[in-house]
Amino acid sequence: MLQACLNGAREPGSHPSVPITPQQLAADAAGCAELGVTSFHLHPRDVVGLEVLAGPEVATSVSVVRAAVPRAEIGVTTAAWIVPDPVRRAELVRGWAGLAAGRPDFASVNVHEDGWLGVAAALRDAGIGIELGVFHVEAARTLLDVGVPDGTVRVLAEVQPGETEQDAARLLDLLAPLGKPILLHGEDDSAWPVLDYAVSRGLDTRIGLEDTLTARDGTAAVDNAHLVRLAR
Repeated sequence: MLQACLNGAREPGSHPSVPITPQQLAADAAGCAELGVTSFHLHPRDVVGLEVLAGPEVATSVSVVRAAVPRAEIGVTTAAWIVPDPVRRAELVRGWAGLAAGRPDFASVNVHEDGWLGVAAALRDAGIGIELGVFHVEAARTLLDVGVPDGTVRVLAEVQPGETEQDAARLLDLLAPLGKPILLHGEDDSAWPVLDYAVSRGLDTRIGLEDTLTARDGTAAVDNAHLVRLAR
């Protein structure tokens, strides 16, 4: 699987084509779907472009994107930098259960963040799949100690900027005993090398303006569809 990560935490104006509004996200998703993408990860925003976990904004973004790509799976974030209070964050996520057509199919939960187990439980209670974000060796060891929460659909292994395929291999070795599908991806200067490494290992991966603003040759990417086309 090649997942498209459409916007992430990129601020409006960080790139001319970063999609912010639900309509922009939907247009990008439709363009990527034409290239065969069936899984999307997005960060819903409010009317001024700030990331949110509140139900109405999440529902609007997801439902508008879903209308554009009805056969794709759509995921969102639960990142702690959006709502630092772990109790409040879990409350908001639990409220997604009633979002109907605006309910995400899955959501990422970063294992290194405070309250991650509570957020994972809230997703499970809401009937939403869990994508466990593992950013480093310490988080992988935490996951091995605690175990994989019920409702987990995959582990998202993220190689940080400046890290290499060797760092990816070490992370994969630690995560292998969990027995869950792994989506391996990089960020910024590690995005393209790690994508190629994931393909060589037969793993799911992802690409999009969340992970990199540049094409393989270092020039600016045109948009998300351009990055997907290069990855394909």
